[in-house]
This record gives sequence, C-alpha cells and structure tokens, in this order.
Amino acid sequence: MRLFVQWLQISLFVFSGFNIELKATNNPESVPISLTVETIRDPRFTEIIDSKPAFGWIVPQNAIEQKAFQILVSSDKKKIEGNIGDVWDSGKVSDGNSVNVEFEGEPLNPNSTYFWKVRIWDSDGIATEYSEPQQFKTGVFGEKLTSHNWFQIERIKPVAFRKMKDGSYFADFGKDAFGTLELNYKTHKTETLVIRLGEKLLGGRIDRNPGGTIRFSENQLQVEPGKTKYQLQLVPDQRNTGPAAVALPDSFPVLAPFRYVEVDLDSDFPKSEILKLEADNLTQVAYFNYFDNNTSSFTSSDTILNQIWEMCKYSQKAASFAGVYVDGDRERIPYEADAYLNQLSHYSVDNEYAIARKTIEYFMEHPTWPTEWQLHVALLFYQDYMYTGNTELIEKYYEPLKYKTLMELEEGDGLISTKSPKLNGAFMAKLGFADTTQRVHDIVDWPPAQKDTGWKLPKDWQQGERDGFEFMPVNTVINSFYYQNMNIMAEFARLLNKKGEEREFRKQAKRAKKVINEKLWVEEGGYYRDGIGTDHASVHANMMPLAFGIVPDEYKPKVAGYIKTRGVGCSVYGAQFLLEAVYNAGEADYALELMSAKHDRSWYNMIKVGSTIAMEAWDMRYKPNSDWNHAWGAAPANIIPRYLWGIQPVKPGFAETQIHPQLSNLEYSSIKVPTIRGQITGEFRRFNDKIEEYLIVIPANMEGYFVFDPDQADEVTLNSKNVNAKKGKLKLSSGHNNIEIKKL
Repeated sequence: MRLFVQWLQISLFVFSGFNIELKATNNPESVPISLTVETIRDPRFTEIIDSKPAFGWIVPQNAIEQKAFQILVSSDKKKIEGNIGDVWDSGKVSDGNSVNVEFEGEPLNPNSTYFWKVRIWDSDGIATEYSEPQQFKTGVFGEKLTSHNWFQIERIKPVAFRKMKDGSYFADFGKDAFGTLELNYKTHKTETLVIRLGEKLLGGRIDRNPGGTIRFSENQLQVEPGKTKYQLQLVPDQRNTGPAAVALPDSFPVLAPFRYVEVDLDSDFPKSEILKLEADNLTQVAYFNYFDNNTSSFTSSDTILNQIWEMCKYSQKAASFAGVYVDGDRERIPYEADAYLNQLSHYSVDNEYAIARKTIEYFMEHPTWPTEWQLHVALLFYQDYMYTGNTELIEKYYEPLKYKTLMELEEGDGLISTKSPKLNGAFMAKLGFADTTQRVHDIVDWPPAQKDTGWKLPKDWQQGERDGFEFMPVNTVINSFYYQNMNIMAEFARLLNKKGEEREFRKQAKRAKKVINEKLWVEEGGYYRDGIGTDHASVHANMMPLAFGIVPDEYKPKVAGYIKTRGVGCSVYGAQFLLEAVYNAGEADYALELMSAKHDRSWYNMIKVGSTIAMEAWDMRYKPNSDWNHAWGAAPANIIPRYLWGIQPVKPGFAETQIHPQLSNLEYSSIKVPTIRGQITGEFRRFNDKIEEYLIVIPANMEGYFVFDPDQADEVTLNSKNVNAKKGKLKLSSGHNNIEIKKL
C-alpha cells in the first residue's frame, strides 16, 4: 500500500509538469452568474444595437479568482443547450477579465435572436460548468453605442384608504411615482367621477393649490354600465412635452407624478347618489427604467440618516421614468450637472449603467447653456469608465469631448474664462449647439440671488444659493472644474496611447492648480476668493478646490474651517461637492451633521414636508417654482457609500476597490454596494471608544484595500492576525475580511 501511495505521489508530480485539462468542477457555486450583454442584466426585453456587443458575468465567491474563460454564442436555444457555439466559440482564453469582453466573431445580424453562456477556470485552474444560457436580441445597428434597457411597470395598491365625511374616497399609495391611475368600478348607469391626483397634502386632503411645480390635477372620468376597467387619460403638460423635453415612448400613456388620489361623484349628480369604492379598486400604474431594489442597502444607528438614504435611493428609481436622466417633471430636459449627480447616485444604488451611458451620448448633441454644465460631461465619462471599465464611449467621443473641457478658452495664464474672445459662434458649434448665436454663461449654483430673479425669496435668505458669489472674468469654481477636466483627459489620452496629448493635459492640469493656489488663495484669511479681482470668498469657491484635490494638505484645515463658517450656503446640487470637500478634509463629524440635519436646509426637511422623492430645492421658500421629483437633490445616495463608507473604484471596472470609512460617531452600520463584479458588503460596530470592528466582503475577481488613520490605531488585526498598524492600509482578500481596530 505504501508503494502505491508513493507511485501516486510521483505520478501526480510528473503529470503536473504537463498542460492537462482538469475536469470541470461539479460545484454549482463556482459557475458564473449574473450574465450581462452591454451591461444589461436581462436583455430579453430590449434590443442590442452593437453588432459586436460586450459580455460580462460575475465570478462566484467560491471561484475566488478567474484564470481563464470560454464564451459560446449560438443561433438557437437547442445549440446553446448542447454547448455548440455556432456563432462564436472563443475557446479557452487565459484572461482574468469578466467585464466588457467583446464579441470577436463575425458581426451579428440585426433584428436577430441569440443565446450565450460562459464558463471559467477558477483560482486553482479548474474549469467550471457552463453558466445558464442568456437570450438577447439585436436591433438596428447605427451610430449610437448605447443599447437602452427596458421599462418596468409596477401596479401599486394603496397603503392607506378611507372614506371621507363628504362621501368621497381618499387613497395614499405610499410613494410619489410617475404614472397614471387605473380604476375598477361597476355602475348601473352612466356617471361622471371626479378624480384628483396630487403630490402634497393639506389638512388630510390633497392640496389643490400646492404651489411651485408640485403637481395637482382634477380629472373627470365618465363611467358606464357594462364596463368596469378604466385608465385615467391625463392631459399633457405643455412645458414638459414641448420640443426641448424628452419624449416618452409612444406606447406610454400621459404620465404625471402623484402619490395621493381622491375620487368623488361630479357635483351635478344628486347628493342622494352614493359612491362605493374599495382600496382594491384603485391602482397606481407606475413607470420606471429597469431597477433592482435588492442590489443595495444601508442602515445605521442614525435613524434620520436611514430615512434619508431610503428617500434618496428611491429617487434614483422614480426619476428614471424617461429612459434618460431628466431634471424633474417641470421641464423633463436632461442637464449635464443634474445627470452627473444622478449618475453618481444611480451607480451607487444599482448596477444599472445603460441609462447614464445613453444620457452621455445625448449630451454630445444636446448641450445646455451653463458653463459649468459643459465641464460636467468629462466627469460623466470618467465615472462611467471607473464603474464599468468600458472604454467605447471614450474611444468614440474623445475628440469632441476635448471641446467640452473649454480648454480653448484658456487665456495664457493657465486658467479659462468665458470672457475670452474665443467664445464665439464657431466654438459654440464645436460644443454641439445648433443655434450658434447662443453663449454659455457662468452659473456657479442655482437659483440666483433675489436681485437677479423675479422670485420672492425669504428675507433671511436673499442671496439665493450662491452665497454672495461675485462673478469675475476668471473665477475659482469654473477653473476647479477645468483642473479636474484636464486630469480626466490626461487619463483618457493615456488609455488611447496618445502620449503627447497625455503630457500636455497633465501639464495644463499642473499649471491650473499652481495658478489657482497662487492667485486665488488668500493666506491671511485661509480661504480661496471667488475670482481674480475680488476678495469675496463664497462656500463654492472653497468647496470646489477641496472636492477636486487642488488644496495642498497644509491648507486643508483652514479651508475646511472656513467652509464650516458658511453653513449650508449652497443648493442641493452644490451639496454634492460640499460633502465631498469636507470628507476630503477628514471632517467626517461635520459631514454627518450636514446629512442628518433637521432644519429647513436639509434632506430630512424634504421628508418632513411630505416628499418621497428628492426635491429640487431645500424647501419651497428657497425656490418658489421648484418641484418634488428632482434626482439632483439626492446626493446622500452616493455620498453614504462613496464617502461615509468610503467605497470607491480605484481601477476601472472595480478591478480594485478602496474602502476608507469615515463613520463619525455612528455606533453601528451595514451597507451593500453594487458593482459590475458583484456586491461589496460591510458591517461596522463600535464596541466602545477604543474598539471598533469591520466585516468586509469583497467579491471574487476583485482586489480590495482597507484604509484607516494610522495615527489613531494602536493595534489592528485582520482575520484575527496582527498587522502593521503604521501603514494605514490593509490588503483584503476575496471573501470575508474581519478587521478589528484598537485605538490609542
């Protein structure tokens, strides 16, 4: 027996020197899951418009790491079930990449149905079984790159329903949503029902004069014998269905945002007539772009913060109804800054990328007027690149994207100005404006001060949302964006192997940073001025340099201190950069204070006044025409995962992630963050002032690092093993990572 064992050991040693195909594992937990085509998770109900689509999948935790893959694409279901890739068989490809794997067969046919599957070789070099097959259909191939995802229609029943004293009925569907109403009603004679839809309550009834662009409508519905099912035909709004607005699909009815419904008989009918309804007779038919609510979660010891997270997360779902990012119901127009905030939050709560990518392509042909909004376009490209790893948009739009950086408006000192004579019709055409008589204008924030608008702003808040910003030909806000644009373009040039352009972009970024710190920094005040030629220093002129990494380390405490003296001196849009700035300065306590605040310039105020979607402004008194369905007001949906928990991609496509929690005084928290490679989860508990513990789960096929303050750590353990606390950074393994930090 001993000789047999020795022979077996020798044989295994000898065989190990040869390239032997190991038998596929029978462990179903190692098989690739969550297949995507063009990042779309369920492509059965849409059309892929790329003849060479990109495939993706998630490597299961048991596999740990992918060493190789094999893709099969078949023309029918029977062939794919038989593992016959008659359209394309990639063969074994020794590559660890599991995202954006481009089809390499002959271009697919338009308007055709295909099936595909994949298997991988795991960390031990063992082949798995093939995944379950996925079906997809191609559409018409054209110039655009992005295949749209499909819409979901949810049929929602009331969460509260009651009969009112006047005989009418009231229903609350729990959340505001873009949709219409269906009614199941039986009558023995022709009647007219009055149906009111609204977003806001007043005294327990729908507010019929809610103000601003908070929606209310009163509609008449004729019901008759022999018919029981009705869908309310809403009247289109002239402004949000005009030529500048995004048109909904022809198959959609007219949609409006509403949460509440009242049903009554028309006043012409005798009072003796009795209306009879039950909750089940009413259905809110809500329209959303594809959204998976289960891919993300957050909770903590701060119950206010938990409510804010849920409201901001739902805002991403609710505001997706148009298939591209729009600014809210008043206009339904895509704006670059709105879309950037929408993208950050959407990518943080669901791994749904098609709507943002489609919006990016829209902006290349439909720019809007604010100067800073043009400078958000490169930011949109960059975040998509970091979250998906996909380079197609960059490759196609690299040249026109240069114009969006406004680099042609550089005046010779390294900074740009919209007062440059180069801002002419020819340049507006380069930006994509059809009307080249238009000009971009600096905006800083919105809305402007009382003196610049016809609105009646509060007596205690006449400055609007610009904190008294003084507009100068060369200003700090625009050039902070410009600096970041140059960094992004340098990375894109490197990616495309344009070495000369990469050097030039890096040179321009370095010069812009140098000039900002030389000409706009006020040493004696410890702040950045609004622009060259003024000493006024708004919160914007300080939060933008801090958010974009312009502020030297030695200046950060002063800048953060100055920002704190300005309070919430910006809009819900500006709050995105305000929070990024204070987190970048290590001011976690102040950041949490801002997010959990209860005053009327807070996210909790939106909940308190009754909105379930982020509002366009902090409160109606700060923007009298604002609406209650504006995704740009939902910054905590991305700030909580990206800064409070500090979970961000370090390498494109989340090939590497960094987790740098700044949890302030929270006693416990848990989070689930979607990525293109799978979910990152985290749990935190503070046992006392000295000991805190984290449990981090990193998906397979992803590298992860945990960052902490080494000056505050006395002893650190990773999976019960002591590690060097002085480094302030731990390499995490795929799977569970238990970290305990004992503080000084």
